[in-house]
Amino acid sequence: MPGNWGHGGRVPGAMAPAIDGIRITMESALTARDRVGVQDFVLLENYTSEAAFIENLRKRFKENLIYTYIGSVLVSVNPYKELEIYSKQHMERYRGVSFYEVSPHIYAIADNSYRSLRTERKDQCILISGESGAGKTEASKKILQYYAVTCPASEQVETVKDRLLQSNPVLEAFGNAKTLRNDNSSRFGKYMDVQFDYKGAPVGGHILNYLLEKSRVVHQNHGERNFHIFYQLLEGGEEDLLRRLGLERNAQNYQYLVKGQCARVSSINDKSEWKIVRKALSVINFNDDDVEELLSIVASVLHLGNVQFAKDEQGNAQVTTENQIKYLARLLSVDSTVLRESLIHKKIIAKGEELNSPLNQEQAAYARDALAKAIYGRTFSWLVRKINKSLSYKGADMHSLGNASVIGLLDIYGFEVFQHNSFEQFCINYCNEKLQQLFIELTLKSEQEEYESEGIAWEPVQYFNNKIICDLVEEKYKGIISILDEECLRPGEATDWTFLEKLEDTVKNHPHFVTHKLGDQKTRKCLGREEFRLLHYAGEVNYSVKGFLDKNNDLLFRNLKEVMCNSGNPIVHQCFDRSELTDKKRPETAATQFKNSLAQLMEILMSKEPSYVRCIKPNDAKQAARFDEVLIRHQVKYLGLIENVRVRRAGFAYRRKYEIFLQRYKSLCPETWPNWDGRAMDGVAVLVKSLGYKPEEYKMGRTKIFIRFPKTLFATEDALEVRKQSIATFLQSRWRGYHQRQKFLHMKHSAIQIQSWWRGTVGRRKAAKRKWAVEVVRRFVKGFIYRNQPRCPENEYFLDYIRYSFLMTLHRNMPKSVLDQSWPVPPPSLREASELLREMCMKNMVWKYCRRISPEWKQQLEQKVVASEIFKDKKDNYPQSVPRLFLNTRLGNDEINTKILQQLENQALTYAVPVVKYDRKGYKPRRRQLLLSQNAAYLIEEAKLKQRIDYANLTGLILLSLLS
Repeated sequence: MPGNWGHGGRVPGAMAPAIDGIRITMESALTARDRVGVQDFVLLENYTSEAAFIENLRKRFKENLIYTYIGSVLVSVNPYKELEIYSKQHMERYRGVSFYEVSPHIYAIADNSYRSLRTERKDQCILISGESGAGKTEASKKILQYYAVTCPASEQVETVKDRLLQSNPVLEAFGNAKTLRNDNSSRFGKYMDVQFDYKGAPVGGHILNYLLEKSRVVHQNHGERNFHIFYQLLEGGEEDLLRRLGLERNAQNYQYLVKGQCARVSSINDKSEWKIVRKALSVINFNDDDVEELLSIVASVLHLGNVQFAKDEQGNAQVTTENQIKYLARLLSVDSTVLRESLIHKKIIAKGEELNSPLNQEQAAYARDALAKAIYGRTFSWLVRKINKSLSYKGADMHSLGNASVIGLLDIYGFEVFQHNSFEQFCINYCNEKLQQLFIELTLKSEQEEYESEGIAWEPVQYFNNKIICDLVEEKYKGIISILDEECLRPGEATDWTFLEKLEDTVKNHPHFVTHKLGDQKTRKCLGREEFRLLHYAGEVNYSVKGFLDKNNDLLFRNLKEVMCNSGNPIVHQCFDRSELTDKKRPETAATQFKNSLAQLMEILMSKEPSYVRCIKPNDAKQAARFDEVLIRHQVKYLGLIENVRVRRAGFAYRRKYEIFLQRYKSLCPETWPNWDGRAMDGVAVLVKSLGYKPEEYKMGRTKIFIRFPKTLFATEDALEVRKQSIATFLQSRWRGYHQRQKFLHMKHSAIQIQSWWRGTVGRRKAAKRKWAVEVVRRFVKGFIYRNQPRCPENEYFLDYIRYSFLMTLHRNMPKSVLDQSWPVPPPSLREASELLREMCMKNMVWKYCRRISPEWKQQLEQKVVASEIFKDKKDNYPQSVPRLFLNTRLGNDEINTKILQQLENQALTYAVPVVKYDRKGYKPRRRQLLLSQNAAYLIEEAKLKQRIDYANLTGLILLSLLS
């Protein structure tokens, strides 16, 4: 889940030499404590108050300050959003910096462990814990990314870095799943060792995995999903790949993927995640054959879930889905007949002979699910071994790594309390009890060692020792795991109920154990008859015994093991060792295996200097900026954070080396300011006396001062702040005078420099201009003398100037129209060019004028030309009529009465015009139309043909010269 971080811290003894027990975090920021709380819970005034603890968390969470220390333990609240605090610049800010000099951050934990590894030459480990969704997986990623960026690099180292980073998406795909609390919940515990060479470069790694939740393969609670890889394969796999695996691109078709009724999740992009996983597999050295074989196993689990059974007449199970058996046989490279028979029979030994006993329908389904869990669980372990092989150090000399070469990362499940808690929660919470026991022991041990080394009397600290709970679970013969194993191994009909009864008989008097039968009336109301309750350090948890024996046995029928041992799939063949078939010894139960692996983990952690990361989930809705106080109070309790603060505050809240303390606070005492020439211890003694410390408020150790109460330190910090302000004011006044004087001198010097430079520049420009003017005049005069001679070097400048002057004059005085006959007088040398230019100019103006003439205007001009030919010098008032435009008085056919046109249908009209007829008497005007055809002229009055005149009858036309 990008952006969802949760991280934690380490015990005091695990710090580098610069980290001295429980100290103040980022001391320079103490004055901001009222605005964003305190950066170290140890400095809380009311440190025993849970409300004060949570309020401090709330203040910082509201300001997006997700990290807070408890001494050297880092507490982180998942922000459920992207924060801009993980860039390369942030990494460089924390690189090589003392732990408390910068604000709390996961990078501070990572860098401190790395520097301790390099300087103390002792292996380190970082323990990351918290409930599902608190950000543990993202925290481990951030630590790995920090080492990948900040550690020395080479070509080989870069390969290892890539593989370390790319192992995460592969393990998440096969080991993580969506739960009700987290879309990317780790369903296994992971411990990773990162190996460093003598140069401090990461050169290898190794992963240990714990308690994979195999039951998720065959069953998921409502609202939860199976492991990511199944959905990623179906959504992102290529069509050809799915065809080879016999799969369809629909998760609803597979029984193992629909139990939780949540195959698709809007916040998960399985298709893009598939691409990341495929790329990561190639980076960690998986070839195409390895990938094909691995995915064949994944597909076989899906097909196995679709195998169905029915009863025959005798009540025995029979396989009803033959196609699924064929797919399984092909993918696992086994005989289909043998596989089918092995699913519905089991081998038993009777009178020294092996016989096949038929299974009923319920038993066959159990065998099928057991096989699916075994295949997936063993394949996951093989996958981890394969990744370890790719991460293993390939150097020629393993001794070059040195003794201190490892930083371990433990990403382990946090304390889990669900509505229904089963075998998995029992193992997980047992693991957290062991880690809490280790944490308290190491914390107290480091505190006690520091007190003794400094000569300070150690006062025993009262705390809850959860060894009593660890013994209840793991004690030989009398512990819950031993009783569970005994019930699984004993002859007779053992059930979950008989296991519960055995518990009640054996540990009934234990103060941290209760059942419905053993409890009082109040307890029975909230405890089922099939449940038992353990009083863990973090609170009470009810466990249902249903399924405890099956999950602890984790048995696979012998004949199914034989089939898998004969598999042609190389991965399956490696996962099922044939020696299991001949081994008479009963394999260890799941709980015992987990107990033993946990004991080995404790040994590993005890051999290293640990750092601690405590992750907190702010709400169940995975929403940013939402702070659920009830949920957080629950986590604070089961993470033991208040207990942690109380243990660290049992003695002195703050301790510091004399040199560092004196250097920080020497300005508060006239005798130590500005310098102290004696021993630092003596200087601190003078200083605290001047500050008025009371004897009960501090102790002087051999190399450090110990301050008991935070309020004492805060008062000192406040006094230091006031002192700093007064010193700053004094220095500022002195500095201003000095600064202003220096500024004035600098400005004066700069002004003189600029003036001298400018004067020189101006003088050089004037000299150059005068020189240029003289040269121009000389060339002009010489050119004038030779102006009438052919072009030569002596007159070329003058001639060019004359040409340029004429052309510029011409440019300014060009004719404006075709009627403008003006033209500048050219010099003798340009007369021919002038005439050519004049001709070109005139043609250009004529061309432009012609282009601008519209068709209507062109017609007018053509008519004027015709009129001129007819009337010029023949009509007295013709010159006055020239400016007047001709009017288009011709009549169209639409303006002539249709009756007239019908009468003249055989006559083509060549001209029609309206006319006025004047009466002979009175000269009254009458409107008429004159129509001309090829043969005659017609005079029309509205719709009447008044007169027809044949051209043959015309003796002449009279046109008076004075008519317009």
